[in-house]
Amino acid sequence: MKNIIFDLGNVIIDIDFERTFKAFTEISENVNWRESERILKEKQIWSRYEKGQLTDAEFRAEIREELKISASDEQIDTAFCGLLMNIDPARIELIKKLATKYKIYILSNTSHIHFLEVERILERCAGVKHFSEIFDHVFLSYEMGKLKPEVDIYEEVLKQANLVASETLFLDDLLANLEGAATLGIQTKQIVPQEFTILDLFSNEV
Repeated sequence: MKNIIFDLGNVIIDIDFERTFKAFTEISENVNWRESERILKEKQIWSRYEKGQLTDAEFRAEIREELKISASDEQIDTAFCGLLMNIDPARIELIKKLATKYKIYILSNTSHIHFLEVERILERCAGVKHFSEIFDHVFLSYEMGKLKPEVDIYEEVLKQANLVASETLFLDDLLANLEGAATLGIQTKQIVPQEFTILDLFSNEV
């Protein structure tokens, strides 16, 4: 193994989607949190935004229309970022150690609003301003126009970073995303929140 690719959510940063759906409910006029979850999935608002098909302004406009929200941009962004929790500084220290032995990358289904907030959390929790200070490259779905588990996103990462699939380990919390990568011969390992973290996987490095 020469390369390690990390997902963001539940691998580097702890997340809880229910926090965002409940936050939207609090600023919505009459949509409960279960309904907000259904609408976002049914209308593919979230996934289209993460695929770079919506600008920040277009995303907020659709949120306002579909969830019957008349809140400010800041209120919408705060609610949307509700799912983002903390980054364990020990994970960042581990990643820094791994960077001395391997090429390391991030591959995340994420959006512009979320990524800005994740980096704020990174600085607050670990004293690092940008992931680019640690990682060889950061691959973000909204910039690539592709989403996991579609195979073409993994093909693009291998091509851009000039990686050999069999020499590359991909870490994600979602089995479907791992299966997508595995079709190309990439090694995979599932990270299970609160049960099996990257600190457990690389316990010999800690």
